[in-house]
Amino acid sequence: MKNPLLDFSTLPHYEEIRNEHIAPAIDELLRDCRAVVNAVKNATEIPDWQDFVQPVTDVNERLSRAWGQVTHLNAVMNNPELREIYNANLPRVTQYYAELSQDQVLFEKFRQLRADSSFNALNQARKKIVDNQLRDFRLGGAELPPEDRARFMQIQEELSALSAKFSDNLLDATNAFSLLVENRDELAGIPEDVLQAAREAATGDTSVTAQCWKFTLHAPSYLPVMQYADNRNLREQMYRAYATRASELETVSDQAANRDNMPLIEQILRLRREEARLLGYDCYAQVSLAPKMAETPQQVLGFLNELAARARSYAEKDLVELQQFAAEKLKLAQLEAWDIAYVSEKLRIERYAFSDQEVKQYFPENKVLSGMFQLVEALYGIHISEAGAARHVQRWHQDVKFFDITDAKGNLLGQFYLDLYARPGKRGGAWMDDAITRRRIDVPEIGRSEIQTPVAYLTCNFSAPVTIDGQLRPALFTHDEVITLFHEFGHGLHHLLTQMEELGVSGINGVEWDAVELPSQFMENFCWEWEVLRDMTAHVETGNLLPRVLFDKMLAAKNFQSGLQTLRQIEFALFDMQIHTDFDPQGSETVLQRLDKIRQQVAVIIPPAFNRFPDSFGHIFAGGYAAGYYSYKWAEVLSADAYSLFEENGTGQVVSAKTGQHFRHEILAVGGSRSALESFIAFRGREPKIDALLRHNGMMA
Repeated sequence: MKNPLLDFSTLPHYEEIRNEHIAPAIDELLRDCRAVVNAVKNATEIPDWQDFVQPVTDVNERLSRAWGQVTHLNAVMNNPELREIYNANLPRVTQYYAELSQDQVLFEKFRQLRADSSFNALNQARKKIVDNQLRDFRLGGAELPPEDRARFMQIQEELSALSAKFSDNLLDATNAFSLLVENRDELAGIPEDVLQAAREAATGDTSVTAQCWKFTLHAPSYLPVMQYADNRNLREQMYRAYATRASELETVSDQAANRDNMPLIEQILRLRREEARLLGYDCYAQVSLAPKMAETPQQVLGFLNELAARARSYAEKDLVELQQFAAEKLKLAQLEAWDIAYVSEKLRIERYAFSDQEVKQYFPENKVLSGMFQLVEALYGIHISEAGAARHVQRWHQDVKFFDITDAKGNLLGQFYLDLYARPGKRGGAWMDDAITRRRIDVPEIGRSEIQTPVAYLTCNFSAPVTIDGQLRPALFTHDEVITLFHEFGHGLHHLLTQMEELGVSGINGVEWDAVELPSQFMENFCWEWEVLRDMTAHVETGNLLPRVLFDKMLAAKNFQSGLQTLRQIEFALFDMQIHTDFDPQGSETVLQRLDKIRQQVAVIIPPAFNRFPDSFGHIFAGGYAAGYYSYKWAEVLSADAYSLFEENGTGQVVSAKTGQHFRHEILAVGGSRSALESFIAFRGREPKIDALLRHNGMMA
């Protein structure tokens, strides 16, 4: 049987991959990996790059690319059969990497390579990879005695399974809930395109017999209800369902007990704490920070508390305004959690005379994409084009688009898939992931080496096009969704515009986790520039550009409730850092009690007692952000300060090709070949300052 997961000569064969391909491919790749590892371990020569590091890198990349395709499908086309196979193979892949990280012979050979005089002849990228490997061996338990190494490996396997289960529970809980509304009068205030999507969702559900509207907890359905629905009871029902997903309070009783994520959270925290103690650390946060820019949990907590102190007065002012407006204009004596988005939208409309829904009409998908591409083409001297029908690229869903990035001479630099719309079976949120990473590879058939073209996945969960009055309307994006798209494209450009030729430091590889958000958050700033925004708008009905007067209102409202939003992010980051620092998961204090304590200290809006936010906090319990959620704010300091150089050098225009090339050369191109601080200083000419972030957020005195 020809297995598409074992063909690495082209792009992934998504239309050919079947569930029955997965286990045999992983079997073969794991055999190959272990065979190569054993060969280099048994070699008697002094380890060098070509005969020791390179063979293991090559064979591990094959496993990573194949398993990455399976992982991607599990995230974007999830179904029970695929999930079962994914969960069956996940422990095997996890075990292999855990074995690798603890291998005493490999560890010793890397130490020999580091100590040998040949190390000095390596280029900077290769030296950085060797140093990173030695660090990762130590963090992987390689220095532990045999009995502790065995326990450490068991912990890795258990954590991997628990994180996968956490993610599955959250997706299932999100998919399980739907609210059917038969009376049109109950839907007052909700935009027409959202209602049309809800009608189509009900029509497409074979279990629904009556004419009605179907609302779900997926973002394109949930968020507009919370923001626009005049029906307070409807908002409350949706909020309760969303806030209790994957918890013991989940509103959908069917199998709800099996979807409660809190027991998983407690197990994850216990295992992470045990892992840290085995490695000789006081807490898991210290383990997490070892490869990051931040040096200690105390430094991070100090940073977050300082930012909270700066933001608090602005947040308190935001809340008072919201409460007064709710009471005086909307006759809501008590502002509840399910009122906040709704009241905020009403207040924004009164204060700034525009609504998100009005703005949304100017951001059809095609104009947004072309405008975003024009921006990066001007900044970096590249060209982006969609693969036409004549060139068949296999995709996992009919809505997926595929693009090429070329330089001024037409040379291919990178490629990316774009999967924009929400659908059942697709994990929520937005993200970038790598499909193929740039590096130099030997091609024996042609007797020389060549550069491997990097490929990225860009995934969002926006509303799809809908048919209204017999006319298919393009997907329309809110300005917040435009910002999200720019954010993920920033990650994509970090991966795709790298010039590194070694896998371990190419693109985002080797970049400190708390700096990896710099290029993504940097891109968000351009969404507030008139010279950028005007070229990516066209009213869905008239084709008119976004009026300057409307943009000026948006700009005036840019920092609307920025204090509240800042404190909300700090609340999440403090919760993450504290439960991985001084929280005892086996003590008398519960996870929810610790979260309540943090809220009492920093929050000005306290959610209702039934809110179960931790149960859906996938970033830290099912993603890579454990004791690292602070990275968003940490990197926001870097990105705002980096962007301020464009503001200073733009002579009235921020889209500066000169500064763009400087950013590309010093930040995007170098990947993880040097520390993020070195890269920042090389670009900005100094260490980062917090001033630009506070100014951008309207929190400067």
